[in-house]
Amino acid sequence: MNHLGDAHLRTWTLRFMALLAADVRTRFAWPGKRELETDSAVEALGLLCRVSEGLAERGAFEPEDLRDLQAIGRCLAELDATRRTGLWANSLATDPAWDAIRPLARRLLITTLGDWRQALPRPVGPPTGQHSATPRRKNPAGPLNAPTRRVIATRGVTR
Repeated sequence: MNHLGDAHLRTWTLRFMALLAADVRTRFAWPGKRELETDSAVEALGLLCRVSEGLAERGAFEPEDLRDLQAIGRCLAELDATRRTGLWANSLATDPAWDAIRPLARRLLITTLGDWRQALPRPVGPPTGQHSATPRRKNPAGPLNAPTRRVIATRGVTR
């Protein structure tokens, strides 16, 4: 088992399962002001379910955990293109598939961690329409110096 990589993927899988296991109000509140598309959520969650098969082969998940993850993956795969359009918050409110997934995710978390109430993943990225003009990555040589900040702030035009 690649302890760092597998442990990281296992942690993220369980955090997203905690999101699926959460009550409706928590799932609505999770993205904050971000507008998460249903298709993006389904793709990310489905990917984690598929990756978990390899994690189980390497011992990061037990076979019974894998069965629950596969069942969740099947539920996600059943969401056709029409049901994947629009905002995830709207889908949570109207599509019964999310209610069917909740007990599967809760069972997985209870058997794996002892309780379904776990830390949720942090939402990623800026809120919709709030894109930053400065890059988020750091300079490997250290913090940005003043001339570099000036170039970034003026979008490549030096003063």
